[in-house]
Amino acid sequence: MHYLSTRGDATARKFCDILLAGLAPDGGLYLPAHYPQIGTERLGQLRRIYAEQGYAALAFEILSLYIDDIPADDLRAICRKTYTEEVFGTAAITPVRQLEGQLHVEALSNGPTLAFKDMAMQLLGNLFEYELARRGEQLNILGATSGDTGSAAEYAMRGKQGVRVFMTSPHGRMSPFQQAQMFSLQDENIHNLAIEGVFDDCQDIVKAVSNDLAFKAQYKIGTVNSINWARLLAQVVYYFAGYFQATQSNDQQVSFTVPSGNFGNVCAGHVARQMGLPIARLVVATNENDVLDEFFRTGVYQVRGAAATFETSSPSMDISKASNFERFIFDLVGRDGARTQALFAQGVGQEGRFDLSGDPVFADIQARFGFVSGKSTHADRLATIRDSYRRLGQMVDTHTADGIKVAREHVGAEPMIVLETALPIKFAATIEEALGRQPDRPAQFDGIESLPKRVQVLPADVTQVKAYIARHCD
Repeated sequence: MHYLSTRGDATARKFCDILLAGLAPDGGLYLPAHYPQIGTERLGQLRRIYAEQGYAALAFEILSLYIDDIPADDLRAICRKTYTEEVFGTAAITPVRQLEGQLHVEALSNGPTLAFKDMAMQLLGNLFEYELARRGEQLNILGATSGDTGSAAEYAMRGKQGVRVFMTSPHGRMSPFQQAQMFSLQDENIHNLAIEGVFDDCQDIVKAVSNDLAFKAQYKIGTVNSINWARLLAQVVYYFAGYFQATQSNDQQVSFTVPSGNFGNVCAGHVARQMGLPIARLVVATNENDVLDEFFRTGVYQVRGAAATFETSSPSMDISKASNFERFIFDLVGRDGARTQALFAQGVGQEGRFDLSGDPVFADIQARFGFVSGKSTHADRLATIRDSYRRLGQMVDTHTADGIKVAREHVGAEPMIVLETALPIKFAATIEEALGRQPDRPAQFDGIESLPKRVQVLPADVTQVKAYIARHCD
């Protein structure tokens, strides 16, 4: 399997090269040259493998379709090391539970940091350590987080040989629990940079550093954001696991609703659907920062600047420039790299936009690719949290509540699976507002907010971030 850039660079690259590289040299995102196809017979084989051998075995089967430069026995061992009951708290790894009727929730937040990002980040940490040891190299990871990516990356990379982490986050915009998870880490290879701005400012810094090819090469910069294909690939696996749990036969369809900010999670569903997984619809659920919902309804992609990006009670979705969206647009326009580059050359600025409403490809969004969308507000998520707890006996976090609210607008004859985003404790203030009580807190996180913090506040200035990296890599 070879990989190419969404912006036209067709240089053939192997998986382990793009694992360490992040963005392509032309500023695009990597995608496989083709999506391996899984027919009904192979889907049945995967169902049996999952039922008899578990999640790690399923992960190996999916990943091996895209990774042919890691020996099969090594890749199988990495999957077994990653997806264990000890790490994820349950042998099922991603158990699906019924909420009511055809509406289900797939639990993705049983990992070390209580968020779905652990599903991919734990694998990424093990892949990094394996490949760096094989090459005898080091890697400096630069990332951006709106809440959960940062802690998931840091917990996955702490203690890993040959890896440093420089994680940017929007200063003061994460929940106290999210901040404490990251900033309380004292590991020497972990660096937290609180940026005076919004998440999109952090993401712009990561992309700017990645596009400075000389700096990137000198300091061996890699990424853990979902612009890294390996992270997105890991997420494809739980769509198959969810499908197998919610269906009895391989001719059944399911739909998925995905709380969405940076489009990585639902883009993994797009990949699974392109491979042949019988997904009827992929429902994109946004909060008040509804750039993606606006596009899927109207065909207009309108980036919003920091001043127009709302601070909400589902903060991990407070994003107005979805970096993974480019991967879908590349497929939507027939994998035309030049056209994708032209569209995103307009869309990368603070107020960039493009309009596909009059283009024939707009009809393909739902008819061919299965995408629909919806929006949830603070009042909506409070009502959903209350209803889920009081009527159905299930406590959900704010982002999952956004997903449930929007999923209800699109439930059809097939099972609808909402992808859980995090456990409620990560957003305790809103849970208390909705229910009048604090959510349960895992014992290992007692008192985390009062631990000493290790964080550097910086302006939204790529030059100062580069200088910090340089000082701490010498």
